[in-house]
Amino acid sequence: MSTTNIITKPLPQEMQQHTYGIMRRVEQSHWWFVGRRQIIKSFLDRLVRRLKVDAGTENIRILDVGCGTGANLEMLSEFGEAEGVDVSTDALSFCRARGLANVKQGEAERLPFDNESFELVTGLDVVEHLDDDLAGLREMHRVLRPEGRALLFVPAFMFLWGVQDDISNHRRRYTMNELRSVVGKAGFEVERATYVNITFFAPILLGRLLMRVTGFRPASENNITIGFLNGVLGKIFGAESLALQHASFPFGVSIICVARKV
Repeated sequence: MSTTNIITKPLPQEMQQHTYGIMRRVEQSHWWFVGRRQIIKSFLDRLVRRLKVDAGTENIRILDVGCGTGANLEMLSEFGEAEGVDVSTDALSFCRARGLANVKQGEAERLPFDNESFELVTGLDVVEHLDDDLAGLREMHRVLRPEGRALLFVPAFMFLWGVQDDISNHRRRYTMNELRSVVGKAGFEVERATYVNITFFAPILLGRLLMRVTGFRPASENNITIGFLNGVLGKIFGAESLALQHASFPFGVSIICVARKV
């Protein structure tokens, strides 16, 4: 088992039940979700073009592990034949309600798919939920075809731990070295990894420190936003995608990683 900052108390892998409804309500408009998708899409644009050339086909198969309520799965459907898997029945119900029928229930450590089934596997804020992150990454490796890619997005730095980590039942937040290490042990070669969300690193750190000091605990940090600034904040965060085409950030709230099956 990987020992990357594991929290030892027993927790379910899915988020607390009330968070799925909040996520479904805000994930199309909240600045964090909007900006994150823009950054992820900028990585997918290049990655999928390369995968289609390698596979010799325009129709690649994509698996979204921990598909949640479906916003990322909708985005991935723009790039190929996208399927989702999630441990939560609540999450899958939200997916199906928005017309995403190609989803299954299953655990990341025991994916209900055959070996070498997909060209691309994504784990977008998922690996941090797993008791055994190494086992989950090895499963992603197993279901990928030779030279397939995994695209990962994980939270960074344990000192940024906040209410959202608690209610999401996270086990850990990663440093770059920790993520690279466990991804390598799973059989991948890291092609690109960088911190993201350097823009709001200081405000998020300050906000979480204040919550610790004051004891303020919202039902979800996704409820915390400034309504009239939401669109602007999303564009500012998403604009990091332009800088990330040319450079990597030395720190940030999250990490994005592209890894190749070897």
